[in-house]
This record gives sequence, C-alpha cells and structure tokens, in this order.
Amino acid sequence: MTAAEFLQLLAEVRGIAIVRAPTAEQAALAMEAAIRGGIRVAEFTLNTPGALDLIRDFAARPGVVVGAGTVLDMAHAEEALHAGARFLVAPVVDDEVIAVATRHDIACIPGAATPTEMWKAHRAGAPLVKVFPAPPGGPEAIRAVLGPMPFLRLVPTHGVTVDNAGAYLAAGAYALGFVRSLFDPAEMAAGRWELVEQRARALVAAIAAANVR
Repeated sequence: MTAAEFLQLLAEVRGIAIVRAPTAEQAALAMEAAIRGGIRVAEFTLNTPGALDLIRDFAARPGVVVGAGTVLDMAHAEEALHAGARFLVAPVVDDEVIAVATRHDIACIPGAATPTEMWKAHRAGAPLVKVFPAPPGGPEAIRAVLGPMPFLRLVPTHGVTVDNAGAYLAAGAYALGFVRSLFDPAEMAAGRWELVEQRARALVAAIAAANVR
C-alpha cells in the first residue's frame, strides 16, 4: 500500500485504533476485539512487547491495514516496514523517520503540538500530522490551525472520544486516533474484550454519524 493509497483509505474510514499494552497477548486480543467492532486501520506501538511480531501477524490478515506507532528512529522505522507496517507514527517530528517512510512510499504521521511543528512536519514531507498531545482548545484548536494552513491533514489522537469525535471531524480533522477511549487499560487487564468491541462499534458509528467529508 502506497502513501497515496493509505491516504485514500483513511479518508474513508477516518479512524485509527492505537493499542499500547504490557504484553503481546493483551495487545493482540484487544486489537482483535476492535477489528470485530469494525476497525480497519490498526496501530501497534513499538514499546509494546512483541510489537514487530504483532505487526507481522495482523498485516497478513485480510481487510486490515497495520502500522507502527512510537517510531523514534531510522532503525525502528526500517524494522517496522520489514515487518509489514503500512504507515509509521511518531510522537515527535523526526526528519530521518519521515525520510525513511518517504523513500519507501509509506505514509508517516509525526506528532506535533504547535502550528510551527505541524508546518515543519509538512515541509519535511509528512502527508499527515498527528496532533499530540490533545490541543487545549479541542476541536476549535484544529479549526484555528486549519484556517491559515488548510492543506494540513491533521489527525488528533490524544483525548479523542466517542463524544467529541464528530466535533473534531467537523472542525476539519482528516482522521482520528483512538487510544484510551477504545483500549481502556482496566478493561484490558480484566480481559473484558466484549467492552473493547462495544467501544469500537460506538466510535465507528460516531464517525459515520458525523458524515463529514
């Protein structure tokens, strides 16, 4: 999947499930529940034990596009791509990670908190920008940034919930990342995978209800 193809897919589904867990088994079961709930784009953070094996496993499953999160250097970027990652996500803007993704024609989503960081990510070649951490102004902050820079494709990931998903999309967010609002640590620790599936269905429904393109 090329970067352009990933952008097209993300424009359709508008959501990324992002799992970080203390064990590979917990991460796998959680993501399987999310997929049963309708998730089509899955991200495993590289600081999850066995993340590369998880990426390799889920990348082989039909109907799911898998990426790597918390990619902080070139070596990890290359390892994730060889494992089958079809997009790379980072909490910061790192020109070398963006360059690796660009060279392989894979979408990179670096994290940025300020308009200046977002602009630098765009200038470095990132087709998408992860808004991290949650902007103090919430959806209105997204709207404010896109006023002077409407060409940015912003993906808020921290603080996005079923209740504000529609507002973020209406403000112009290209897509949304779901972390704790989908993968609640207490529910995961208790093995309440049916609750993860329910959360996934609710988030997918919230995106569909927003009907924003």
